[in-house]
Amino acid sequence: MEKPRILFISHTFPPTVGGVETQNFEVSFWLSKITPVKIIANKQGRAFLPFFAIYATIKALVLLPQYDTVLLGSGVISAVGWTIKLFSKKPVLCIVHGLDINYNSASLNVWYEKFLISIYQNLWTKVFIPKLDKLIAVGNETIRIGVEHGIAREKFIFIPNGVDTDKNLVESSRGELEKILGQSVENKKIIITSGRLAKRKGVAWFVRNVMPRLSENIIYVVAGDGKDKQNIQDAIKENNLSERVIMLGYVTDEVRNALWNTCDVFVQPNIKVPGDMEGFGISVIEAASCKLPVIAARLEGLQDAIKDGQNGFLVESENADAYVAKINELLADDAMRKAFGEKARQFVIENYQWKKISQDYIQVIQNTLNKN
Repeated sequence: MEKPRILFISHTFPPTVGGVETQNFEVSFWLSKITPVKIIANKQGRAFLPFFAIYATIKALVLLPQYDTVLLGSGVISAVGWTIKLFSKKPVLCIVHGLDINYNSASLNVWYEKFLISIYQNLWTKVFIPKLDKLIAVGNETIRIGVEHGIAREKFIFIPNGVDTDKNLVESSRGELEKILGQSVENKKIIITSGRLAKRKGVAWFVRNVMPRLSENIIYVVAGDGKDKQNIQDAIKENNLSERVIMLGYVTDEVRNALWNTCDVFVQPNIKVPGDMEGFGISVIEAASCKLPVIAARLEGLQDAIKDGQNGFLVESENADAYVAKINELLADDAMRKAFGEKARQFVIENYQWKKISQDYIQVIQNTLNKN
């Protein structure tokens, strides 16, 4: 059967940094290895989105005769897909990440937040997104939230995010780690969280509730930047942990990879935040692909990314006792921790490689084309 020609539209794309940006890049890159893909992407940052939506709609309508289907990188631009559907019978599929359905908060002035939320919830989740032919959810929690919002269950199919299992695995030494941290790590154990610092990531909670209960030789490295930065800094100060919690801010991919390949344990201590959610948590499988044992909250999309005892460990969200016990267990036995790291990487290779995930995308796209 002839491979489908895909018009891929992304509202946010590298060099902008973030989980959706990474996912959209990888999806388009790996699909293009299988079949013809034309990318229309916003590389100017999210502030440019209103202008990009108009541009992408016009360009897509011009190019559409050359392609079999349209794949949107996020529900945020479902209005583009809805418009395309007005002029064409070709199927439009959309990747949905969670917040693009569950959005009910805005990083804008408080006085018109509720107005923007109302517009989004009444147009995007009730009109634009449901009109599309297929919704590829990166997590099962996203499907549950979508059904709660009135979107038909049969519109959804679950395909997890993937990882390039060779991209992040690098040769690094503890000496390189010392240079990054600016201090000696002799006789130290290093745990790490990396990614955008949103409140739901639970870093401030972890600093306040878990770090004071861990041994003095355990250092917590936080790599990333975001809106919850001040809250985290306040938590460090409140608990006199400036010597044991190191905030690196934004780091390059090279530094992040070095951290993943030299630290001892990766923690993803997410907490429940109304109006926010973790659609998947791509950093946890990237870390696991580097043989780094992962401890993550049993919450939302993290349950799709981490399979307990296979590529990491799930603990109940905001259960400080559970985090302390699991961290101490892993750090107490170097041989066991390293053996589990090898097992975790193999699990990721077998289940989350983009080479496999991209084939799942092609199958869903082909099935949708056949149905149409």
